[in-house]
Amino acid sequence: MSMTPDSSRRWQMLAITAVILYLFWLLAPVMMPFVVAAMLAYLGDPLADRLQRLGMGRTLAVSIVFIVLLLVTVGALILLVPLISRQIDNLVDNMPRYVEWARDTALPWVQAKLHLDPRAFDTDRLIQQIKDHLGSIGNAASVVLGKISRSSVGVILWLTNLVLIPVVAFYLLRDWDRMVAWIDRILPRSIEPTVAHLAREADSVLGAFVRGQLLVMLALGIFYGVALTLMGLSVGPLIGMIAGLLSFVPYLGFIVGFGSALIAAMVQYGDWTHVLIVVGIFTVGQLLEGYVLVPQLVGDKIGLHPVAVIFAVLAGGYLFGFLGVLLALPAASVILVLLRYLTERYRQSDLYTEEGAGDPVLTEVDVVVETPQGEVETRTVVDDRGNPKDAVPPP
Repeated sequence: MSMTPDSSRRWQMLAITAVILYLFWLLAPVMMPFVVAAMLAYLGDPLADRLQRLGMGRTLAVSIVFIVLLLVTVGALILLVPLISRQIDNLVDNMPRYVEWARDTALPWVQAKLHLDPRAFDTDRLIQQIKDHLGSIGNAASVVLGKISRSSVGVILWLTNLVLIPVVAFYLLRDWDRMVAWIDRILPRSIEPTVAHLAREADSVLGAFVRGQLLVMLALGIFYGVALTLMGLSVGPLIGMIAGLLSFVPYLGFIVGFGSALIAAMVQYGDWTHVLIVVGIFTVGQLLEGYVLVPQLVGDKIGLHPVAVIFAVLAGGYLFGFLGVLLALPAASVILVLLRYLTERYRQSDLYTEEGAGDPVLTEVDVVVETPQGEVETRTVVDDRGNPKDAVPPP
């Protein structure tokens, strides 16, 4: 059976797509610096285009954008690394207090409320098991770090990836418009208008997500960190940064930050006043995120359901590891654009619009029903004998 030219062309495009996806999956372990560089180039391209419209050359515009991105990154590292280091030291110093609070306050309260067997809920044994597991994790980490430090290849690869990111980002940013034009030229002419339309839609969604969500994460991290610090929480900045970073997954940043802040407040102060202050801070943060930050910075272009976001992050991490987590939501946004397009195509197809001949067993008929308000026309389903399907058969 010979294939028509149309079906042959579809099979060729399907084969090319499958090969590209397979290569991406195969090369995922070495794709990290290139993916990060491509994300930086994508973020900087609109600013470079704007500088070009002011009369600058592409190389000069890209150099300015690249220097700005580099200065922002270095400045953030200079500010954040000492702060994070101090916060971790503070957390380690206060760890005995957290362990004591868990053993003497939290676990007995849970045991009493849930009516658990004291022998099955031995706090000393539980704390000892936690210490043992922490020790095994520490030993495993020290072994791994020792192997990495002794492996010159591992160190060289790590340093190479670190150096590759800014270099690749600069060249991608400089040639971004050329690459887009090249991809447009090599596309089959039969699908080029459709792909171009979908690319514009995906760019609009990705621009709203990537740039907007980064600003939302930054704003929430600053808000939570400053608010918890002002209330006097010793690990407030660390909790605020973690809550901001995790806010790209719906409610994850809120749950982790709120739970951590509650425990830290109860351990540090031990009163209900500071617990209520924590509740107020995170309530304001949720209202700020839901009614101000997301509508203004992200908008409603993405439309990803929270369950879809959680599934995308878990699926991306399972399939591609950290690289999959990094690309999960941008990829889900693009898939959403494709699903909207396929839905419109389906609604315009004969499969959706063509009406059937009707079921030979079940038939809809128009009937007139007498009511106190008068006659009402309605429609009911009857079987092949003329009996209403929802009526009770006579005895």
